[in-house]
Amino acid sequence: MPLPFLTADRAFDTTDDVALPYDDRDRWRRPYRPGPWRVGAAAVLLLLASFVLFSSVVIAATATPASAATVFGFALVIVVAALRLLRMGVWVSARGVRHVAFLVTRTTAWDQVASVRTVQQPVRWLGLPRTVQGQALVMNRRGRSSDGQAPVLTSHNADFLGRDPLAFDRAADTVEAWADEYGRA
Repeated sequence: MPLPFLTADRAFDTTDDVALPYDDRDRWRRPYRPGPWRVGAAAVLLLLASFVLFSSVVIAATATPASAATVFGFALVIVVAALRLLRMGVWVSARGVRHVAFLVTRTTAWDQVASVRTVQQPVRWLGLPRTVQGQALVMNRRGRSSDGQAPVLTSHNADFLGRDPLAFDRAADTVEAWADEYGRA
């Protein structure tokens, strides 16, 4: 019984003209993978949510439905927080660059971007108040001063801490390439 989907020597259909997902330039995409700190924190939150969901089932069987609904609502808040944590980061499309934080999302159109560049500066370690020397991707907007603007990406945030240093360079180069391609339109 041949299994063509498992063999490496099968002939690929060349009549397939389906566009690959990266061909759609209007779709928002993250130019890098989520980092180990971000994924680990979301996994711990989802594990906590599973325990809280289990406790809501136990409470529903032994106590009042109102208390079970309260605990279930708390579990849903934990799940939403974990999913939002995974969604955080920088997203690009042909329309602009989107910086997704935990509570706030800022979208800047490419025609408003004056420059995007990588600089050496003190950056926050995992978003905490402690700063270390690292790299930051800074976006300057037209009509605004460049002083006091928060960096878009840093080499010590939850996406790049503990990874190969080239991962930050590739992500920053990708965002800069998108800015060069669509910012001059």
